[in-house]
Amino acid sequence: MRSIWKGSVGFGLVNIPIKLYSAVQSSSLDFDMLDSRDHAHIKYHRVNEHTQKEVPFDKIVKGYKLDEEYVIIEERDFEDAAPEKSRIIEIESFVDIADINPMFYETSYYAEPEGKNNKAYALLIKALQQSKKAGLARFVLRSTETLCIVHPVNNVLVVTKIRFAQEIRSTEELTLPDSKEVSKKELDMGLALINQYAENFDVSKFKDEYSDELLKIIKEKAKGKRPTIKKLKVQKTSSDDLYDQLMNSLKTKKGA
Repeated sequence: MRSIWKGSVGFGLVNIPIKLYSAVQSSSLDFDMLDSRDHAHIKYHRVNEHTQKEVPFDKIVKGYKLDEEYVIIEERDFEDAAPEKSRIIEIESFVDIADINPMFYETSYYAEPEGKNNKAYALLIKALQQSKKAGLARFVLRSTETLCIVHPVNNVLVVTKIRFAQEIRSTEELTLPDSKEVSKKELDMGLALINQYAENFDVSKFKDEYSDELLKIIKEKAKGKRPTIKKLKVQKTSSDDLYDQLMNSLKTKKGA
């Protein structure tokens, strides 16, 4: 793996030099854009809107439009906006992970300790595990201030990006049902159904079956064949009554 960021994790007066590595990867298939007439690759060019000529990478800059004029932003400007956060993940507080709404989660990175003395790294992992807490911090990643939590996964320190509060849209414009319309017997049946389906979380049981099936289709097409596609079987109840639907769901699960 290649590191994508180098700096340190800090809490109190303790400073731990680290490198960050992407902890996630895509399982989807990578497709190329082709011309349908001769299957030639489609190439995209960075073109100047005035001259219609291609612009080389070293001539491209970032600009922010202010009062109908562009202000050019340099790499140093991004760092100057938050200099104390440019190379350190400073833990500002410790929180319960259970208190973080899953809507805030973005992506995760493995933090590898750098240097010979890894005792502080091991200490932070052990302290977080025993306290069942996560560190809440901010730092600059790819010229953008990032909010994150620092938490242990087994014996690895993981930095997970989370969204800022203003990035979550309000629900005020949604039309939602009134929970008072749900009767007690319907609620009891719903809870019974949840308990019947309840199990320990084990994500390894789930595979990206869509990509696997799509790859099978691609390989069959390469041989000039068209594979047989399984039809989705949707189980339905003849009743429109919510209670009857819940009851039939419980019976179906028991039968399975």
